[in-house]
This record gives sequence, structure tokens and C-alpha cells, in this order.
Amino acid sequence: MGNIDDIANRYVDEWAPLDPLSASGVGIAGYDDKMTDLSPAGMDALTELNRRTLAALLAATPDDEHQRVAQEAMVERLGLSVEMDEIRYRSMINVIASPLHEVRGAFDLMPTDTAEAVGNIATRMAMVPAALAGYQETLLHDARDGFAGARAQMEKVAAQCDAWTDPDGDNFYPGLAGRLEATGELRERLDAGAAAATAATADFARFLREELAPLGREREAVGRELYQLCSRFFLGARVDLDETYAWGFEEVARLRADMLLTADLIVPGGTVEQAAAALDADPSRRIGSKEEFRDWMQGLADKSIADLHGTHFDIPEQVRHMECMIAPTSDGGIYYTGPSEDFTRPGRMWWAVPAGVTSFATWREVTTVFHEGVPGHHLQVAQTAVRSEVLNRWQRVLSWCSGHGEGWALYAERLMGELGYLDDAGDRLGMLDAQLFRAARVVVDIGMHLELEIPAGVGWDQYAGQTWNPEIGYEFLRANCMMADEFLRFELDRYLGWPGQAPSYKVGERIWLQARADAEERKGTAFDLKEFHRAALDLGALGLDPLRAALARI
Repeated sequence: MGNIDDIANRYVDEWAPLDPLSASGVGIAGYDDKMTDLSPAGMDALTELNRRTLAALLAATPDDEHQRVAQEAMVERLGLSVEMDEIRYRSMINVIASPLHEVRGAFDLMPTDTAEAVGNIATRMAMVPAALAGYQETLLHDARDGFAGARAQMEKVAAQCDAWTDPDGDNFYPGLAGRLEATGELRERLDAGAAAATAATADFARFLREELAPLGREREAVGRELYQLCSRFFLGARVDLDETYAWGFEEVARLRADMLLTADLIVPGGTVEQAAAALDADPSRRIGSKEEFRDWMQGLADKSIADLHGTHFDIPEQVRHMECMIAPTSDGGIYYTGPSEDFTRPGRMWWAVPAGVTSFATWREVTTVFHEGVPGHHLQVAQTAVRSEVLNRWQRVLSWCSGHGEGWALYAERLMGELGYLDDAGDRLGMLDAQLFRAARVVVDIGMHLELEIPAGVGWDQYAGQTWNPEIGYEFLRANCMMADEFLRFELDRYLGWPGQAPSYKVGERIWLQARADAEERKGTAFDLKEFHRAALDLGALGLDPLRAALARI
């Protein structure tokens, strides 16, 4: 391998010992019995690695086009990571993506099938108190330097800790220990580790409420300057925020009109709400338990992989299976986790079903399976992991950009409609509702964090002239999303604490669609959609500006 690939591969070797939690998460073997140092010193060590590697990349000359793409991708990602570190983004604790969530979530991905694997879980659980103590040190250090998250987010994360440690709620660590087969000394270690991790998590909730919250920001809105940086980080592209805000309203209107036409196919002359009610009342589209719903998702995922392989995509053998899982917590998220490097752990789709949700409407979730599975995240992430002949190790296991990944997954939903897999009017209504949901949060996320004025003539005239706030944001979501309140509450909290991430889905899809249109224009009659997808995915995950530049050279 040439210089760029050597730098990239060396980066992975140096990064994994500094962040064992994430190393386990991406499936690098040998780190399950270790814990990331979440103290200021531990986090600063990762920043220094990024700076050092960035300097080496900028001084290097790529040998060929593959290395040129790798260099551009890595410079963009590491450069933005350094910028985010400089504004102490690490301390913007939120309800979905923080070191606290990484600590808990790491256990979901750890193997449990051998005594050694169970021993690793016991060892890592025993390390949770020190990890959370280090994170507390970082949060206090940064807050005293003037870098504190929003007080409301701290309180909501504290409530999550309450749920995770509630014996009548998630009861996460004791529940995990209780499900594992162990006797004797190993059983004692498991139970002791679970008790220690539970106590540390409960103490973290106390810390958030009593020590950190008094230092937190009163406003959840982060303002234009910080939001612009977050937007660049999540998209890997610079966009005009005001134009994107206006486009979001246009997309909401376009999708609402399309939903009304589709609803007429279900209930002639009826409203979207009447069509949804008719679909919800259809027993053939209703599933009554989480376990049955998981099995339904698995069957649909298996079918889509079988159908698409050899027709619209060439799916590598290692990628032709994805596991559908019900998550062990009730936070409300739906997410994908990639396979391990050796594929002994498959790619997985997870659903953290909120408390109180006991039945499921399949028409709403067909498109979700395509988003998380094939041709969405599973194809995108797992296929990248296979391509060792064209991608270095950093590209295969570490490179990720939300705009690229979530934009592709949303593009994949629309693609399945083009390919005929959403011809059923109910399934199509579900896809459009999911698209509308993503368009609505472009508006809400940008509007709330930039505290913009709501314009007249965009279908929200009762609030025209007012400035966005969380209450108006929630009403806008309710008006444009056919989703249970439990999910919407979590979603709104997510946007307020994770600025710039939610729009990356719809804006990312917009950029993917434009990249495809540009390729069609360049290639003319020689354009082949299957070849476009193969070439684009073979670039690996990268920021959307580097993606457009690389595609333009193909």
C-alpha cells in the first residue's frame, strides 16, 4: 500500500487502544475487556492523534485515484473532528449520542456465546464506574471553561439513567447479567459488575441534576455559528442554511400533496388521517407484540436482500444476512449497527421500543426496513467492510458521515419506490410519511437552533411571525408526522441536543439525488443506475462534498 493507506491503517492501530468502546462498536477484535478513558486527558489524547494524522495526510502525495479519495475523505473528517474538539462538542450531552450512551450501548454489541465473552462483559461492567467518573470530570472541566450543554438536556439524560437503573423499568445491567449463563466466580463477577455499573449510572443521574445542571445553558438553541459547524460536521458539506430552511418548507408541502393523492387510493375522497386510520384498523397490517414484529422485520429484510441481489445490486456473500433486534432499552430510537471486521457479528437493525408501545402497524415500517437494511445502511456499511481491495482499513471500519449514510438510506427508501417495492398504497403512504417526517425536522431543527421567524404562506400561518421554540416545534411535528407521541417527544429532545444531525437525512438525500442527476447528465445514454450505485458505494463513506468531487472524476 502507498503512503496514504499506510497513514490511514496506522491511524486505526493507534486509535483503537485510545477508544476501546468504539473499537468494540466497529467490530475490531481484542478490545471487549477494555474501557475508554473519558477523562479530559483521555479525550485530549484522541484529539492529538487526529491532529498528528491530519498533518501527515496534508504532507503526503496520493499514488492513485483510490488514495486521492481516501486522502480527501480523511482530511475532511479529521479536520472537522478537530474543529468540533476545539469547541468542546464532547460536552454537549444529549439524549442519544454521548459518551454515557456509548458506555451503555457497547454492551449490546458484545458477544455472549462463550465463557471468555461473558468474562469480558463482567470485566467491562466493573470498569463503568471509573469511566463515568472520568466523564463527569470532563463535563465539569469543560463547563467551568464556559463550554456547557443545555440544562434541559442534562435533566432528560438524568431521566434516562433513572429508567436504565429502575428495577421495574429497563433494569439494564442486572437484566443483562441475569440473561447470561455463568456459575461460580464468573457469576459473582457478573453480579458485582452489574451492581457497580448500576450504582454508577444512578450516581451519574445525581451528578447531572445536582452538580452539572446549575452550570448548564438555559437556552437549548445553539445559534448560527455553532450550528453551521455542526451542519458541516454531519453533512460533510457546506450548505446555505436559510435556503435549506426554505427548501424544507417546500418539501413538506410537496410531500403532503403526494400523501393526499395516495390517501385517495385507500379511502376514495378521504383525508390522509382517514386513510391512516383505515390502514391501522386492517388486521392484516397489525402486529401485536414486539417479538412478532421483530420476526416480521426479519422476514422482510431477508426477502429484500434475496430480491435485490443479482438484479439491482451485487451483494457480497458476507452481507446477505442482517439481524433484526429489539433493543434492551426503551429510549425510542431505531438504528443500525455494522458487522465486525471478520463478520462473526452480523449487521443489525435495532428498535428501542418506548414504554407503552405494544402493537405495530406494518404499513408504517416497510420503508424503515429498507432504510436500515438493504439497500439502505446494511448494504452501504457492510459492503464497505468487504472492499479491502479498494478501501483501506480506516475507510472500511471508521469512516462515517451522517449526511452520506443517512442520506443514502433515505435515498434507498425512494429508490425502492422507483423499483416497485412500494406499489401497495399503504406501504407507499408509510414511505411518504417517513419522508415528510424527515422534511419536517429540517424545518424544526434549523428553525429552533437559529431561532428563525416562521414565514407566512408556508402552511403554518397560525404561527407566522413567531420565533421557533420547542413548543411550536412539537406542534409542527405533530401536524406533519403520523407518529405516536412517545416517539415524537424523544425526537424533539434529540434535535434540541444534537444540532445539525436530524437534517442530514433529508439534505443528504437531496445531495445524493443531485449527484445521481449530475452523473446521468455526464454519461448521457451510457448512464447505468446499477453501475452508479456500485461506483458510489465503492468510494466508502465520506463527506458529501468529497463524494461529489470523487463522483465527478469517475
